[in-house]
Amino acid sequence: MARILLIDDDNALLDVLVVAFQAAGHHVERSLDGAAALAQLQRSPPDLVVSDINLPALDGFTLCRRLREAGSQVPILLLTARDTEIDEALGLDLGADDYLTKPFSTRVLLARVAALLRRRGWREAGPESTLSADGLELFLEQLQARFRGQPVPVTVTEFRLLEALIRRPGHVLSRDQLLDATRGDDSAAADRIIDTYVRRLRRKLEAIERDFDRIETVIGAGYRWRTAADPEDP
Repeated sequence: MARILLIDDDNALLDVLVVAFQAAGHHVERSLDGAAALAQLQRSPPDLVVSDINLPALDGFTLCRRLREAGSQVPILLLTARDTEIDEALGLDLGADDYLTKPFSTRVLLARVAALLRRRGWREAGPESTLSADGLELFLEQLQARFRGQPVPVTVTEFRLLEALIRRPGHVLSRDQLLDATRGDDSAAADRIIDTYVRRLRRKLEAIERDFDRIETVIGAGYRWRTAADPEDP
């Protein structure tokens, strides 16, 4: 049973969502504003957060940013009434793992949440516990990353993206393939969201190695993890 924190100032919507999540077998907590939710998260972190963007006291974007700045890697799904790529990209840049535009069906929301929860604990313990490539280490059971010996604060979605790339070094993966690897459901999403994830990861890795260039853009095709043996584009 996962602990889910639902944050929205619409009590009627919260009532509907609580019933749906409880029916799906989750333990549900609720909050009506961002400031109260932040304090609740700091006291007792849940397994996943579903938060509206437009909240009193503290909006969803600010809540997301403060959690990431404090080192929290709890999966965050943002709900927005603004169907624009600017809002989606901003939310993801601040560290959100996914977004959903209102109005939405509870079935789609539950599917997105299930996908995020699978990514958080998606691997059973086994002989393969780490992946490594060019100074990057992924600890599969802990969902933690290190680069050049330094910890890299990644979200669940960022971790899954890195894993997809380094499992096939030198191979070009399309945005659709990377979306499938990071989201794991059949819901529609703008494939350009992958560009936002990649930009975030590059910034984090460049903070450790200034000339980091392993995540390569292949124009018109997607991205690949460029190994030391791969030729650079002319």
